[in-house]
Amino acid sequence: METILTALIALALLGYLAVAMLRPERF
Repeated sequence: METILTALIALALLGYLAVAMLRPERF
């Protein structure tokens, strides 16, 4: 269970970083 939670958090952070890089005006 913990590994699944860690994976979900990692994916969420990566997605947030990707959106931040693609849309700098959002910052």
